[in-house]
Amino acid sequence: MHPNPIYRTMSRQENLRFAAEIGFGVFCLSDGDAPPLVAQAPFVIDEEHLILHLVRSNPVVRALRHGGRQARLVVMGPHGYVSPDWYGIEDQVPTWNYVSVEVTGLLSLLEEAQMRPVLDRLSENFETRLAPKPVWHSEKMNEPALERMMRAILPLKMHIETVEGTWKLSQNKSDAVRLAASAGMQQASIEHPGYGSDSAALAAFMRGVRGTG
Repeated sequence: MHPNPIYRTMSRQENLRFAAEIGFGVFCLSDGDAPPLVAQAPFVIDEEHLILHLVRSNPVVRALRHGGRQARLVVMGPHGYVSPDWYGIEDQVPTWNYVSVEVTGLLSLLEEAQMRPVLDRLSENFETRLAPKPVWHSEKMNEPALERMMRAILPLKMHIETVEGTWKLSQNKSDAVRLAASAGMQQASIEHPGYGSDSAALAAFMRGVRGTG
């Protein structure tokens, strides 16, 4: 996480709410002296747990066969390059603004009997965001076909322990300078589509925080 405390003022609940809205992240765990194991997966937050599933052959799943392991989830939000020209003041340097949340906790396998409820919980979470489209339910699938597919994946949970967020949005600048950079980023997102798909969202986040005065 970024060491500057000015970027780390969001509460635990605000960070978890943001992570839940993204609903996708990178799960990392140590495997002794070997390189860290990494798995990318969607998830939902159920009280003090993250619920997800991974394919059986994933190295993270194999590492959890003999018990839970401490893990870290990294959830990235909008991010993008900030040109020093946008600030409107002299002697500035390029930087990168971003929003990210990190969650640590015990990651473990659930009983295989929980696979169907976990699948239904995940699909319901993301399907309801597509309203007014009718929600897809697993009952729509042929049962033998669904069971065959579920045999390839396993359910997991991660107990939420620490939650930290970095919201690096130029809060180290005055409000006027930060808003000027936000306007420059917004304009760049319009004039240069390849600049970054997150730029407009990041510019909006920058408008929503307070600077140094």
